[in-house]
Amino acid sequence: MKIKSRNNVFREGAISAEFIGNSIQKYQSQRNIGAHNIFLGQVRGDEINGKIVAGIQYSAYEEMANLKFYEIREATFEKFELTCVQIYHSIGLVKTGEICLFVFVSSPRRRVVFEALEYVVERIKADVPIFGQEIFKDQTYQWKVNS
Repeated sequence: MKIKSRNNVFREGAISAEFIGNSIQKYQSQRNIGAHNIFLGQVRGDEINGKIVAGIQYSAYEEMANLKFYEIREATFEKFELTCVQIYHSIGLVKTGEICLFVFVSSPRRRVVFEALEYVVERIKADVPIFGQEIFKDQTYQWKVNS
C-alpha cells in the first residue's frame, strides 16, 4: 500500500476546467500508468416544487470530512492496484452547471480504474459529512437531499 499524506480536499467555489486539466497533466510523464478515469460532479438546475435550483452552498465539518476523504483514499489504494487517487470537493457557493466534485484515479490497467472510481464516489456519498443548501432562483433555499 502506498502511504499518501493527508491534505485538504476542499476548494473554494467551483472546480475549474483549468484545475482539472493541470491535475491530469501532472501524470502524463509517468510511464507506469496505462489508464486514467475521472468523475466530475456538476450542480444540476433541478426544478423542485416549481422552483429552479440556481446553485448549491456547500459546507462541511472540514477536519472530519478531510479525515474521511483520507480514509477513503487509503482504502481505495488497499483494494485496487492504483498509482493515483485524487479527490477535490467544493466548499461555498457553486452555481448550476459548475463542477463541485472531481475524482481522478490512475492505474497500470484500464479495468481497475472503472471499478475504483465507482468505489470512491459511492464511499464519498455515503461517508463524508458534506452539506448542501440548494439556492433557488428566487433566493429561497432548502437543505439538499442526496439521491
